Amino acid sequence: MFFIASKIFEFFFAPAHFFIFLAALGAALLYTRFARWGRRFAAVSAAALALMAFGPVGQFLGAPLESRFPRPGDDMPAPDGVIVLGGTVDEKLSAELGHTAMVDAAERLTAPIALKRRYPNARIVFTGGTAALRGSPFTEAEGVKRFWRDVGLDAGDILYEDRSRNTFENAIFTRELVQPKPGERWLLVTSAMHMPRSIGIFRKANFPVIAYPVDYRTNGKFSFILPRFAVKAIGVVEFAAHEWMGLVAYRLTGKTDALFPAP
Repeated sequence: MFFIASKIFEFFFAPAHFFIFLAALGAALLYTRFARWGRRFAAVSAAALALMAFGPVGQFLGAPLESRFPRPGDDMPAPDGVIVLGGTVDEKLSAELGHTAMVDAAERLTAPIALKRRYPNARIVFTGGTAALRGSPFTEAEGVKRFWRDVGLDAGDILYEDRSRNTFENAIFTRELVQPKPGERWLLVTSAMHMPRSIGIFRKANFPVIAYPVDYRTNGKFSFILPRFAVKAIGVVEFAAHEWMGLVAYRLTGKTDALFPAP
C-alpha cells in the first residue's frame, strides 16, 4: 500500500507536475467567473517553473543532500562487500530494445567497476526489481546483469536481488540475501542526493553500511550559479524534491529513525 500511495502522490505533487497542473487549471478558469483566480494560478505557475528552470532552486534543495555524506578516501580499508542500489535502468525501454537502456544515474553502475578493480575480494550485490506501478516482466537486475557481463565485471560471482520496488525493500531484501556478519564493512553505492534517505533506511533495517556517493548533480554548495539547460535544472529540482518528500514520508511511517540522517 505504501508503494502504491507513494507513486500516486509523487505523480501529482512532483514540482513540475504540480505547477503544470496548476497552470492548466488556471487556463481553464480564465473562461469562467473565476477568471481572477485563473490569472493568479497561471502567474504563480509560470513564475515557479521559471525559477526551477533558470534559478538556483535545484542547487538550494540538492546541495544539503549531496554534501551530507562525503565519499571515503582512496586509502579507506578494503570493504567486504559493495551494495549497488537500483534506479539506473529504464525497464520498459530495455525490454523493448533488447539491450540495457540507462537513465541519468548510470554512474551507480560504472563506479563498481573501479571498486572491483581496487578491491578484487569484495563481494558485489546489485539490488533492484521494478519500480513500475503495475510491475514489469523485465527487472533492473536483469538489465544490470547484462551490462556488467558485457563490460567484464560479472564473472558469475555477483549477487542480484530482483524483488525490491523501493529503497526500503532494497535494504530488507539485500540483508536477507547477504546475511552480513558483525564487523563486516559494506559500501553503499547510490546517487549522492539519495544517500541520506538510503543510509537511514539501511540503519533501520539493522544493516550498517558506509556511504559511497556517486552521480552528483550539484557542487554541494549553496550558490546562485544558473544552470545551462532548463530541462537539466528542472530534473535536479525534481530529484531533490523527491528525496526531501521521501525523507519526511519514511520518517513518518517509521522506515527511518531520523528525519535527516547524518554520518
